[in-house]
Amino acid sequence: MPVVTEPLDTATALQGCLSKMTIEPGSPARYLLRAGEVRLDLNACLGKPLRLEWTGAIACTHCGRATRKSFAQGHCYPCFKRLAQCDTCIMKPELCHFFEGTCREPDWAERHCFQPHVVYLANASGLKVGITRSSQMPTRWLDQGAVQALPILEVDTRQQSGFVEMLFKEEVSDRTNWRAMLKGDTRALDLVAERDRLLSRLDAGLANLRERFGADAIRPLDVAPLSFDYPVLEFPAKVVSHNLDKQPVVAGVLQGIKGQYLILDSGVINLRKFTGYEVKVST
Repeated sequence: MPVVTEPLDTATALQGCLSKMTIEPGSPARYLLRAGEVRLDLNACLGKPLRLEWTGAIACTHCGRATRKSFAQGHCYPCFKRLAQCDTCIMKPELCHFFEGTCREPDWAERHCFQPHVVYLANASGLKVGITRSSQMPTRWLDQGAVQALPILEVDTRQQSGFVEMLFKEEVSDRTNWRAMLKGDTRALDLVAERDRLLSRLDAGLANLRERFGADAIRPLDVAPLSFDYPVLEFPAKVVSHNLDKQPVVAGVLQGIKGQYLILDSGVINLRKFTGYEVKVST
């Protein structure tokens, strides 16, 4: 099926299983909706009608088999139970059990978990701490709808990043208030000042982790904060969420895209939540 980079003709529809939207950095960021092999330029659809209809089918994003329910954003139950990327330690890296010999996929872990990770501060709905692989910057922040981000520490492994994040969570949240993020009134923060404040308060804890993992395992980063802009014509005054499981047809005028959310005049929808759902998309 051909790649679509322009708005579809109003009499045309595309059909396929949803994947996480592709986001290209820019001012504003550029969004591509992915349904099967098709890519739809959503920025070009701003201010125009957009309709999504779930066909009732769901396909596992890993093995492709049909599934009645999606687990861990697009997996069938067997893959959810088998894959390392669906294990609890992905959400809580400090629970890594690789060295206990019980990792579901050691080869996968070597490629993904034993790579440099960054601990960062971000501002999507207020100050938060998070972790990501170095290779995922700035995608991680665009996926969250962050308007600001600042990498503060680099560590050798995902597990180490989890221990550092746990330390920071004593002082700052690791959550984004998605409703506040979508309202678009997030106040700008001095992330450098916040970094310095937190590093000072957590100095003893970081020293303990360096003693445990090695002096060079947790390295400070000296980089400038980043800012992000999103293609939004109008933010919602009240956030109403669409759910394809309850309402298989979602339609409205596309007013914006932020994070992994479409902002329609009829409500918002988190497309990442419905990864693997087969939809018909028409403009």
